[in-house]
Amino acid sequence: MNWKTSRRSLYYMGAPEPEDPILEKGKVALLVIDVQNTYLERPDPSTLSGVDLERYHAWTPFHERMHGTVIPSIGRLVHAFRERELETIFVRIACHHNDGRDRSLSQKKPGWNNLLLPKDEEPSQIVDELKPLPTEIQLTKTTDSALTGTNLRLILSNMGTTHVACVGIFTDQCVSSTVRSLADESFDVIVIDDACAAASDDIHKQELEIINMIYCNVMNTDEFLEYLPYPPR
Repeated sequence: MNWKTSRRSLYYMGAPEPEDPILEKGKVALLVIDVQNTYLERPDPSTLSGVDLERYHAWTPFHERMHGTVIPSIGRLVHAFRERELETIFVRIACHHNDGRDRSLSQKKPGWNNLLLPKDEEPSQIVDELKPLPTEIQLTKTTDSALTGTNLRLILSNMGTTHVACVGIFTDQCVSSTVRSLADESFDVIVIDDACAAASDDIHKQELEIINMIYCNVMNTDEFLEYLPYPPR
């Protein structure tokens, strides 16, 4: 199976295969979503016990996927886009006020999403392995969707972008929310499977099956790079 036949939900069982995307220079962008220091920080397990230690171990597969698969895959994609002088855009969750009062309601509710990430502090920054170049667009959002929380839609439209490749975290939250918003605005979206992660592999796979074929097409890094024919500069 390849990307055209895999990751299908019941809705798309037996549906025609999607056409190959035509990615033109000046019309395709790579969108890197929320790969920030705060999500990759880990406490010393020797200082933990009980529920805290259980939670630490539950998150270990996520961290292994991020360091072993996702960040290297995003790195490959960013390198390919830079070589070909294609647009790479970075978005991150961060608040403008240190007390976070400018965050949307979804970023203030108790629990997982309730993170206070002032924009100039280290936890809110993009990880060093994927550090944006000074010439690359960087956007700050206080919502899950990068389209709702920034002027990304206007930027993409101004540049004549038709196709957006989405990567980052978390597959079922900010990635999915952004993908759905982009699709509603009639952008052609591609999600790169091995360049995204959710809290667990099961959640990641389930969300990709939900959004595939209707809001986006899902493929892996190798499959996607086949559609970037432009020779490096």
